[in-house]
This record gives sequence, structure tokens and C-alpha cells, in this order.
Amino acid sequence: MRWAGRLVVVAVLLISLAGCGGGNKQTTTTATTPRPATTTIRVYFLRDGKVQPVVRTVPSPTDFPIVALAELTKGPTRSERQDLGLSTSTSSPYTFSLSDGVVKDHGTFTRPELAQIVYTITRYSAKVAAVNGRRYTRADFEDETPAILVESPLPFQKVTSPLRATGTANTFEATFQYDLVDPAGKLLKTHFVTATSGTGTRGTFDFTVPFTVDRGGMGKLVVYELSAKDGSRIHEVEIPVRLTP
Repeated sequence: MRWAGRLVVVAVLLISLAGCGGGNKQTTTTATTPRPATTTIRVYFLRDGKVQPVVRTVPSPTDFPIVALAELTKGPTRSERQDLGLSTSTSSPYTFSLSDGVVKDHGTFTRPELAQIVYTITRYSAKVAAVNGRRYTRADFEDETPAILVESPLPFQKVTSPLRATGTANTFEATFQYDLVDPAGKLLKTHFVTATSGTGTRGTFDFTVPFTVDRGGMGKLVVYELSAKDGSRIHEVEIPVRLTP
């Protein structure tokens, strides 16, 4: 019985030591480096000679417009060139000064180049952009703006129901159509939209599209105008979007 009692005491001591790590075990912690903060901005490239916004992820807080100009001069990605047909007229180097705004170190600006710069700059600053000391607004580049300019969603962005679309349009009687197509090519929704103005005066639009998909994948939002002459589709633009259940 004495041995049994001693065995119980030894067992209790061993369990206690194991729980304490024997008094010699050291606890180590791994420091985690926080991910740098980021934000998204829009830059404007060209599709069929008309401005087209795309999204870029940059460090936050960002020194706009310097960061935006840097992203603009990088040009479209391979996917944007191949899948969207985007191109650019911008070229580096650009600088930015408080007095003259965007300055090109050599040569002169082309109209498409100016359109890209002005649209990019005015997206996050005042409605007026200074380029080489001259002031411009988006209205100065109506010829470089598509009849229906979708500002959101942007190409390849993830969207959930209801999809919200915003932008500007200059169409006959301020109306145009949209289709929302699922990853399998099935038409989910189609309807018409009325902008705030049209027929020579650019207006804004803002509409939502409820949708249901069984599983996520790349669908597309298609906007277009129906020709008053023969009812055919004109000014059609496709925006690929990742539909999420």
C-alpha cells in the first residue's frame, strides 16, 4: 500500500511537469507583418478610339494624380489588350506641377492622349484638369467618349446581386438597352435605360439589375443603342464581369 501511494504521488508530479513543459520549454511567437494598405483607382485607355476605364490597385494613401499618371503610362495589361481590345496613346515621361498640371517632357499631346489624361485626372480631382498650363474638362473630348460610357462596373470586377451600373450616355432620346449574360451565355436580364439627357447632350445614368446564378463565373454586361433607322444594335460595348451568387 505504501508503494501504491508513492506511485500515485510520482504520477501526479509527472503530469504536473508535463503540463508546465518541465519548466524548461520556451514559448516562441511569430511576428506577422501587416499587409500594406491598398486602394483602387481608375485609369482610362482606348477602345476603338474611345475612352474606356479599367481598375488598378495601388498603395494607399495614394498621391493622386502622380500615381494615376504612372499607371496610365504602363498601358493596358495583356488581358485587356487581348480580351477587351484596349490600346493607349499615352507615352512617358509625364510630370506634374501645381501651376501647369500634367506636363509632357517632349513633343505635343495628341487628342486621344489628352482625352485619356483628362478623364483619368478628373475622376478623382476637380472637374477641370490642367495640361501644359491649359485647362480642360471631359466635355472637351466628346468625340473621344463612347455614346454609352460605363463607369461601373469595370471590366473583370466581381459583382453581386443587384448589379449596379453607372456612367454617362449621349444617345437618341437619352435611351439605350442593356443585357446581362451569365457565364454559360444565358440571357439573365434585358431592359431599357433612360439617361438624364441625350440627343446631343451627355447625361448620366444609374440603374440596378437583380440577378440569380447557381455558381459564380465570368458573365458580361452589354450596353447598346437600337438604331432609329433599322433597329440594329449600335454603339455596343461589352463589360466582362465576374458574377457571384
